[in-house]
Amino acid sequence: MPLEAYLAFVAAATLLTITPGLDTALVVRTSAAEGARSALLAGAGIAAGCLAWGVLVAVGVGLLITASETAYDVVRFVGAGYLFYLGCTLVLRSRRQLAAEASGESPGRSSWFWRGLLTNLLNPKVGVFYVSFLPQFIPVGANATFQTVVLAALHALLGMVWFSALIAGASRVAKVLRRPRVLSALDRLTGGLFIAFGVRLALEAPG
Repeated sequence: MPLEAYLAFVAAATLLTITPGLDTALVVRTSAAEGARSALLAGAGIAAGCLAWGVLVAVGVGLLITASETAYDVVRFVGAGYLFYLGCTLVLRSRRQLAAEASGESPGRSSWFWRGLLTNLLNPKVGVFYVSFLPQFIPVGANATFQTVVLAALHALLGMVWFSALIAGASRVAKVLRRPRVLSALDRLTGGLFIAFGVRLALEAPG
């Protein structure tokens, strides 16, 4: 039954969403450094990336990336380079930049939407994962293209709910998180995580 398939997907996708990873790290760090609005924009970008991959998988591009080693490698290396760049940007952030962000003076707040979007969109493993994961929850006889997009949209919605909860929690301890030393440590931790994921993505094989 479609309802049973949706409920099973929501349960599985919820567990995947709340599992700590790059998305969680990016949202928590952005909330601590730049406030709830910037963090929500980063979360919206991540959700948009999930939805975009859902559409790509629905129209067959996901299968192309899965089947073509060349296509996979192109996206993989571009994504790895972006993650490495973003990680280095956080690790090498100066004290003056940290102080500006902590006081809400940092410009380009909307750029966090694009950072969140590119973090997901340039990771081919998201597409490969969707290719193998989403079809399990599509009822027999249903329109596969439409259902794939619907499931990706549900995943994106669950992500926004989770990000909102993270941001609400971070807001309660914002004063502590925005102390220069704490913020610097958080930047280094988050940046190091992005660098590690970038290196791992660059070294991993398609399978």
